[in-house]
Amino acid sequence: MRRFISFRDFDWLLLGLVLLLSVISIFEIYSATLHTKFVGFETKQIFWLIGGLVAMFIFSLINYHRLLEAVHWVYGFCLVSLVAVLIVGTKVLGGRRWIKLPGGIHFQPSEWVKVVLIVAMARYFSNLAGKDLTWSDIFKAGLLVGVPMLLVLKQPDLGTSLTYIPVLIIGLFLGGLQWKQGLILTVASLILIVPVWSKVLKPYQKQRLTSFLNPDTDPRGSGYQVKQSLIAVGDGGVWGRGATKGTQTQGDFLPIPYTDFIFAAFCEEHGFVGAVFVLLIYFLILTRLIQNAQTAADVSGTFLIMGVVAVLVFQIAVNVGMVIGLMPVTGIPLPLMSYGGSSVLFTFLALGMAMNVRMSRFVN
Repeated sequence: MRRFISFRDFDWLLLGLVLLLSVISIFEIYSATLHTKFVGFETKQIFWLIGGLVAMFIFSLINYHRLLEAVHWVYGFCLVSLVAVLIVGTKVLGGRRWIKLPGGIHFQPSEWVKVVLIVAMARYFSNLAGKDLTWSDIFKAGLLVGVPMLLVLKQPDLGTSLTYIPVLIIGLFLGGLQWKQGLILTVASLILIVPVWSKVLKPYQKQRLTSFLNPDTDPRGSGYQVKQSLIAVGDGGVWGRGATKGTQTQGDFLPIPYTDFIFAAFCEEHGFVGAVFVLLIYFLILTRLIQNAQTAADVSGTFLIMGVVAVLVFQIAVNVGMVIGLMPVTGIPLPLMSYGGSSVLFTFLALGMAMNVRMSRFVN
């Protein structure tokens, strides 16, 4: 007898961990913007989180096989939307990344592309399951990710475009990439760095990618963000200065402490202990997702969840590494912590897909 998907099979533990991190985010955004012109952003974040929760529950009820079947149409729409951004997008700080919608809402298609690429890679590699990957298969997968990535780079948005790469990497890895093929691709990628550096990246992007190596060479220019972030993290010590008491954050020295550098602001206020606690929550969320991927009903379900895991791991590693001076400043937000509607909605939609994969394994 067939049994339909039920919220009884929902991963409530995973949701609890996500909500815990979201609550921490709200309080930290409030603290980080307390003495700035961005006061009230925590209220906006609450609305985005509520919208994300609703979207997650809706997505958890949509059979992921239907998403796989319709992904080519959605992929085409995403390409059109990325082209539309370049033509009619709102220009902010020299870049076109948003389309302004009625009601003052700014829609950032590049964030939604991550969800679509995860589904596209899941369908592509699940169809190839059981056969050895050929160079033609690898090239087609690279093209699927490369086209939207180049369109996002054109905006320009280096940070978001880089988040597409882990989707391709995890797809190739789970799809059965041979070690010789992996070695050739690695060497080819290293060779491509030269033309990309000289022809694609803009001067300010090059400065961001190199300033973290030695921020003292230009402490008031390209190295300013990294320098202030390191001071804030070190100032927190073991237990932190306390909520709303961080001198770097409240003194407006730490740049954009409610988005890119929210982890630095949190470290200053809650110290090493608070930082470890947040990282532990991330670890539990990721291990829970991986556990659900291992018990998926089919290969495509495993690919979907692992695609979500790959993007989240990449964003967490790059953002935290950026804050402590081990990675370049790329503008990649910290999932579930940084302020931003598009980022929040992507994360919850991705979690909704993962939930559906988990719930579908109990359906006969």
